Amino acid sequence: EDGTDAIIGKKIIGIQFLVDTTFTTLTPDSSSYIGTSGGNGDAIDSSNTFPQGITVFGRWTGFTLASGSVVAYLG
Repeated sequence: EDGTDAIIGKKIIGIQFLVDTTFTTLTPDSSSYIGTSGGNGDAIDSSNTFPQGITVFGRWTGFTLASGSVVAYLG
């Protein structure tokens, strides 16, 4: 995904960052995972940049990119 369209209703288990990326929304499956709508630890926002080359694992139901490009793995 490299656009700013909302991706919703998915079961995402990993996100690989192809370039430095920020999220408008990152919706966790439950409070066990980081996201913009709560979760363990600090909530992320569009000022948090995920650097190119890393992959994060968790469980999310959707996201909207503010900038960047990712591969989202469904599971």
